[in-house]
Amino acid sequence: QVQLVESGGGLVQPGGSLRLSCAASGSIFSIDVMAWYRQGSGKQRELVASITSGGKTNYADSVKGRFTISTINANNTVYLQMNNLKPEDTAVYYCNAIRNGWPYWGQGTQVTVSS
Repeated sequence: QVQLVESGGGLVQPGGSLRLSCAASGSIFSIDVMAWYRQGSGKQRELVASITSGGKTNYADSVKGRFTISTINANNTVYLQMNNLKPEDTAVYYCNAIRNGWPYWGQGTQVTVSS
């Protein structure tokens, strides 16, 4: 019912910045939460940041002060601005949306932080 398409990943040097985008389509009404997760090689998927329909945000401790999640409501798009990137931020980043208690996932976009 909800399709999520991500973009913006790539290769960046430590200390650099990237902005990830996730565009939602389909049954986009009644989406309660949108979020970004990431999964490094050999690691479990972890929550990076989330934003509720009311605008309340939440961040993993490891990214506080560096990452910002935001939405453009008219475009049904969620962004993740990533600053001061570190090698440990290297992962596949996934967009997530919760609608009526059911999770939907994007295909993932690779972020690699390396010098």
